[in-house]
Amino acid sequence: MYIRRALEPHFREAAAHFPVMLLTGARQVGKTTFLREIAGNERTYVSLDDPRVVDLARSDPALFMQRYPGPVLIDEIQYAPGLLPYIKLAVDGEGKPGRFWLTGSQQFHLMRDVAESLAGRVGILHLLGLSRREQDVQAEGHGPFLPTPDALATRLADATPLPLPELYRRIWRGAYPALTRDPGLDRDLYFSSYVQTYLQRDVRDLARVGDETAFLRFVRACAARTAQLLNVAELARDADVAPNTAKHWLSVLEASGVVYLLEPYHTNVTKRLIKAPKLYFLDTGLCSWLTGWTNSEALEAGAASGAMLETWILVEILKSWWHRGKQAPFWFYRDKDKQEIDLLIVLDDAIHPLEFKKSASPGRDTVRHFGLLARLDRPVGAGGVVCLAESSLPLAEGVVTIPVGVV
Repeated sequence: MYIRRALEPHFREAAAHFPVMLLTGARQVGKTTFLREIAGNERTYVSLDDPRVVDLARSDPALFMQRYPGPVLIDEIQYAPGLLPYIKLAVDGEGKPGRFWLTGSQQFHLMRDVAESLAGRVGILHLLGLSRREQDVQAEGHGPFLPTPDALATRLADATPLPLPELYRRIWRGAYPALTRDPGLDRDLYFSSYVQTYLQRDVRDLARVGDETAFLRFVRACAARTAQLLNVAELARDADVAPNTAKHWLSVLEASGVVYLLEPYHTNVTKRLIKAPKLYFLDTGLCSWLTGWTNSEALEAGAASGAMLETWILVEILKSWWHRGKQAPFWFYRDKDKQEIDLLIVLDDAIHPLEFKKSASPGRDTVRHFGLLARLDRPVGAGGVVCLAESSLPLAEGVVTIPVGVV
């Protein structure tokens, strides 16, 4: 059964203006299913995963373009980047909106090639795994998540409670459509196959990683550090690779939609903020599999419980922005005194602070660092604590508790 994605109206709107649309995202997040569903029978589908098709695209791109003139959906365009200049020539000759729809699972080389070949001609959107609201058919009618009173009231009106066992079941299982649609699908087998495919196709062929075993150690080390400050030297040591190799591999993970780096907020006013980003896995199911949690109960009771919850909340909020065609104006705050705020959403010059807590009754002490934002000399908007509370209640001036099911 197809699950309607929140991105659909925003993709359609962009496709009405751009001759080329590129949808990026990790493998198996549903890019092809999404585009084929909204394209219907009006668009030819071509997969560059097919060896015969990709051979034609690489060896004779001009003939490929004659065979598939558009409207066409070209899947996994990163396997034949030589097509991009020919697509440019085609849309320059006839600038009809929506002629070419492209997907890409690996941005590492792709985004550079797109920027060089299709600047000003391509609309780029990002897709992640199914959000909690998409899974529960509650995504429509909501904009990007903001902790403002009006936005929270709209979300509270149709929010579904998430009891602790169900919350961690979702965290442990992850958000890839195959796993969410089929409860009987073996989660361990799925992720084992997923990682093997990822290593063999995207990493080996596109990122030119020579030692797959060391790379997998590196990926596991990253998973163990989700929701923590990035320390490349430690990651390199754990994977037994050079720091420059670790930096390169981290860029591979980021570009292929596996991890997300949340940058620290800073202005010229303050000099006390640290510069290292925080590392987040973009799917908590993959993250928990890589770190060896065999069931959701063990995960909830274990040492990674808080970090996994923080990761899940951050990614759900990120989906609410990306799946509506918006760039996410996300940062975090941490100074050299180790005073931290989990997330800052900076919109229209106002800073909206958020904390993430595994608690059903957070106290005022939870938001004590919100006052530090005054030193940034920018307006501070409504904020909140996303937690396990059953209802939204005032916690401090302009700050409320936000039930985790609301995001």
